[in-house]
Amino acid sequence: MKFVINGQKKLTGTVRVLGAKNAILPIIAATVLTENECVISNVPHISDVETMLQILRSMGGSARWSSEHELTICNRALACKPLDQKLVKRLRASVLFLGPFLVRFTSFTLGEPGGCIIGNRPLDTHLDGLAKLGCVWKHNDAFLSVTHTGLVGADVVLREASVTATENIIMAACGARGITKIKNAACEPHVQDLCAFLISMGAAIEGAGTSEITITGGKSLSGTTHAVISDPIDAGTYIMLGLATKSKISVTRMRPDHLDTVLETLRSMGARFDITKDSVTITNTGLLQATKIETRIYPGIPTDLQPLFGVLATQTQGTTLINETLFESRLGYLQELEKMGASVVISDAHRALITGPTPLYGRSIDCKDLRAGAALVVAGLVASGQTVIDHAEILDRGYEHIDHALLTLGADIRRIE
Repeated sequence: MKFVINGQKKLTGTVRVLGAKNAILPIIAATVLTENECVISNVPHISDVETMLQILRSMGGSARWSSEHELTICNRALACKPLDQKLVKRLRASVLFLGPFLVRFTSFTLGEPGGCIIGNRPLDTHLDGLAKLGCVWKHNDAFLSVTHTGLVGADVVLREASVTATENIIMAACGARGITKIKNAACEPHVQDLCAFLISMGAAIEGAGTSEITITGGKSLSGTTHAVISDPIDAGTYIMLGLATKSKISVTRMRPDHLDTVLETLRSMGARFDITKDSVTITNTGLLQATKIETRIYPGIPTDLQPLFGVLATQTQGTTLINETLFESRLGYLQELEKMGASVVISDAHRALITGPTPLYGRSIDCKDLRAGAALVVAGLVASGQTVIDHAEILDRGYEHIDHALLTLGADIRRIE
């Protein structure tokens, strides 16, 4: 599938942020922890959600859209059997079923998870933590088999503040006997939202949003209702779209406090906003100044927004240093920007220099991964002439009809299946 974009159109209006991709995926996995019905609202219609639901259904779970953005899930009839490898390969988040399934069953087999190719993403942190809870694992022929004779709470020190490892161990600890303490835990808003969901089911969790989380396990969890938090990456994408295209747009139904460091960095570059408790409106469209962009774990600049900063850097005054500290293969989109006329020097796998402002020109370019794809869409909107983006279906993994949202802002974009 392709996106065809005719750039340099005047953009204006309001875009509404939907539920967070990185929150709903672990929450779908967490519904495995109860046999009762869970109703989840503010769920985005994205392909990663559909894949997670297909995995649940393949195991005997029931999942249906009860309204436009509401899911009703019941896993009473869940059966222990190998996951569909084709489904698992579609997304990295399939690994999030590991913790919950080990609560329901004493053994479980998982194939190598898929997802965007943005660098080395080993499962060691997940497995080390689960081993502390009493699991034994072995890996062969691209399959991971994990068994236990009863999960028991323990002190777990993560070697890195991995989001998905933190989430997996939290969910497994809910079914473990006794108390689990996770140190060096991830603090991201979507980790906090998973904890809120689990607490609403009856779990005993303290410390969500800090680097030490305590779970008192062994409690019977019930069904619940829950509204997913708004997506900070979605919101950040549209804010930087507005700045790069010099458009005064409003981004609503979001949480500005989840983007504190991003907004402060943009302010230091000269951006100005009107901010309410649930919206950000760009109020100036002048030339921004270059700065250093360094990705960090929350509350730092998220790695998922680094490519958007890269595109914005092509339209700022001076040289921007991009330092991608988390993944070593996340700068590939810069080669596509160079085709469009950007001034880029890639220093190594983690660092690049981008000098601006430079005009961008429409070209045929390739979508490397989800967030790179969003950045290239923004580049196409900035560029003169026509931009054609190949493999644009990747964007459907994380953005609900991004082309429709852009059309409402005045963009000239069409989807070619």
